[in-house]
Amino acid sequence: QVRLVESGGGLVQPGGSLRLSCEASGISFTIASMAWYRQVPGKQRELVARILRAGYTDYADSVKGRFTISRDNAKNTVYLQMDSLAPEDTAVYLCYADRQGYVPLGQEYEYWGQGIQVTVSS
Repeated sequence: QVRLVESGGGLVQPGGSLRLSCEASGISFTIASMAWYRQVPGKQRELVARILRAGYTDYADSVKGRFTISRDNAKNTVYLQMDSLAPEDTAVYLCYADRQGYVPLGQEYEYWGQGIQVTVSS
């Protein structure tokens, strides 16, 4: 059974930083593609960042230069370092995984976690 557990969310002031973690189990992590999405009520889910098997990374334009996705295969964990946070980054952040090494944009990932709240407010 594949399980993805997110952690590291919370409340932060504008301009601050947070690091989200997503620990995966039940999946061969080294071959998996991983991604972070975010969801705001009433809005379409947004792909924030993804990291493919070969280490290729890709970001939404809204977070480029501020967010960094990385992975530690030894810990079966993917991270999202979020810097210079702004109120518009407030959302539930969800971790996704797929057994494919490459997931085309627009294709759904196989597995996802429950999500974690990030709130940016003064």
